[in-house]
Amino acid sequence: MMAKIGQKIEDFSFEAFQNNAIKKLKLSSYSGKWLVLLFYPADFTFICPTELAEAADYYPEFKKLGAEIISVSTDTVFVHKAWHDNSPTIKKIKFPMAADPTGKICRAFGTYIKEEGLSLRGTFIINPQGILKACEIHDNSIGRSIKEILRKLQAAVFVNKNKGLVCPASWEPGKKTLKPGLNLVGKI
Repeated sequence: MMAKIGQKIEDFSFEAFQNNAIKKLKLSSYSGKWLVLLFYPADFTFICPTELAEAADYYPEFKKLGAEIISVSTDTVFVHKAWHDNSPTIKKIKFPMAADPTGKICRAFGTYIKEEGLSLRGTFIINPQGILKACEIHDNSIGRSIKEILRKLQAAVFVNKNKGLVCPASWEPGKKTLKPGLNLVGKI
């Protein structure tokens, strides 16, 4: 079954490379935390290291919001390790780099390119209860803005904590929000 907004995400087991170690993890290991899944095509490519490096730079901000980032590609954990060991850019990554060599997780999130055995660029924000709150999938030639993903996460956290309020376009923390059926509400 493919992941859909508003639905609970299926639990997956996977291997990941993190902090110079190979680990066996499950999505449910992060129960109670926000999850940001960053699907990307492959290690040792051109755009991917720019995105993952930017995610590494913003990682402390995600952690402050109670979120974990997990990057996902169809590479093995051994390829992730080799990339980490050979790239100063990738060495700064502290979040788990999940391996999905069979494409099972990519298929479940609708990012798998069968003809290539790779993933499209996909971003998924999952709340602490395991419900998919935001997703974006696009062509592999277009890099993402991790700053924008952080902003989306901030908005998702805000509406989760402030029932009945919603965030207008380009909302950032401290800006006015909306209450459906009413006008702008003061800054919160």
